[in-house]
Amino acid sequence: MGADQPPNIVWISTHDINPDLGCYTGVWPGAEYAHTPNLDTLAARGVRFDNAFAAAPICAPSRSAIITGCFPTAIGTMHMRSKAVPPSEVRLLPEVFRQAGYYCTNNWFTDFQIDLPEVAFDDCSPTAHWRNRPSDDTPFFAIFHGMATHESQLYLDDDAFCAATPHVVDEVRHDPADAPLPPYYPDDETFRTAWAHYADLITEMDHWVGEIVAELEADGLLEDTVVVFWSDHGKGMPRAKRWPNESGLREPLIVSWPGRLTAGAVATGLVHTMDLAPTMLALAGLPIPAGMHGVPLFDDEWTVVAEPNAHVFGGRDRQGEADDRSRTVRDARFRYIRNYHPDKPAMIHTEYPDHLATWAGFRRLASDECQQRARGEQPSRMTAAQRAVVAQSKPAEELYDIIADPHEVVNLAARPEHRGDLDRLRAALDGWIEQYGDLGAIPEEELEEQWRPGGARQVTASPTTQITDGVFTAASETPGAIVGWTTDPPTPDLAQQKFQREIGMPASSGRRWRLHGAPTVADGPVWLKAWRIGYEPSEDIAVAVPAAHERERDSRT
Repeated sequence: MGADQPPNIVWISTHDINPDLGCYTGVWPGAEYAHTPNLDTLAARGVRFDNAFAAAPICAPSRSAIITGCFPTAIGTMHMRSKAVPPSEVRLLPEVFRQAGYYCTNNWFTDFQIDLPEVAFDDCSPTAHWRNRPSDDTPFFAIFHGMATHESQLYLDDDAFCAATPHVVDEVRHDPADAPLPPYYPDDETFRTAWAHYADLITEMDHWVGEIVAELEADGLLEDTVVVFWSDHGKGMPRAKRWPNESGLREPLIVSWPGRLTAGAVATGLVHTMDLAPTMLALAGLPIPAGMHGVPLFDDEWTVVAEPNAHVFGGRDRQGEADDRSRTVRDARFRYIRNYHPDKPAMIHTEYPDHLATWAGFRRLASDECQQRARGEQPSRMTAAQRAVVAQSKPAEELYDIIADPHEVVNLAARPEHRGDLDRLRAALDGWIEQYGDLGAIPEEELEEQWRPGGARQVTASPTTQITDGVFTAASETPGAIVGWTTDPPTPDLAQQKFQREIGMPASSGRRWRLHGAPTVADGPVWLKAWRIGYEPSEDIAVAVPAAHERERDSRT
């Protein structure tokens, strides 16, 4: 890659894990249990971020932050799942890269809390790959989303689990007896088996990561490519996924760019995974849209920014049918959590996870203790830390010393000696809300009415064109709209399955829509179309492009 050529970018993401990778041994409790040779190698030749945090402890809100560089509570993507209509200044990272000439692919999961516009990616499908780009000289941004570690896989029966982990040989399968259970989990077969399965799935996922990196090496692209590994949020067990604690928000994050980023570097500053969007643009030498809230994690010399954030923030909102609201802030030592509904349990009934073995196990133990009370016995099936997971209420405020208490068992919020820490983090949280707003404070029905008056999606205005001083331009009057062009004639959109609609997969017509460059002269017409996130796309308009002029266009108003 020449000095003036932008880097390629590959994102490798997984579901539902904390930094439970071997390379995080000594950084994250229990990380030494995992067998992850490929990710350990990636970290050794790149930068390992030790304090990376998701914006939300559940996938779609967290992923919305990563793809936009914005706090979910500020742009309306905080409820799991929903279809938000973000403010007009919100940009999708692949859209920005496409406008800069990158070939952008997604294989294949989306779940960004929006209906993804058809122009967001060049290819969003199970076969999407950088190898399909139009030429070897085309820079690419390729995202690969792995499902191996999703919480649903933890609870497969023995035969199905073996089938799901074909690359985990017997010598490296994790022994449940050695599982490093945190103190808030019951020490029983259910939880030990789930934890061992969790680690085996991470090893299976690690093999998949190795395959993608090997493809880059085989193509001679590794030194020209920024490779990023991240997870969306914490492990798929109670008191992790869906909880605004360390176990719900703390993430592995590794960034490698051989020859450019220092190999084996360790970054200890606080980062949001949301910071990835502006970081990628900065590494590619592209301007960062003003609407992004994240910050670059490297400076102009490709050196890690020591302290990119004084605080990191997150929140928990509606999760399926479980309606709740919590906000949290973390500094270098303490985590503060504000629960707006302390009368609701943290482990609030939710149909899907309540059928999972660890959730059901907690429910059983709680029921057993109620029966003990009925017999006049002292409850003894759980410890106080475990009982707090299934308590029918939660504290209005929580404060934890992460250095002294990494599992967040001792709530310091009421202790006089920590009043200064409590007040400081209260103020930080209030300042964040004041700066960015919090749409979670607005009833969801009101937000939906603002976005879709009367339940109807608003429609993006069709593009208009003009030639001024020899320059061809096309734009839509809808704020935040983006205009694409194609020489492929109109065809009906392909049918989508229910799950594809739920996770916001883009409707596809099979046409190749372009965002980079100007419409080219063709034998037939050129079609233009406009999209605005959360709106219906505009109608196509067919235009004849003059043969001789300086062809440029504005694709966003």
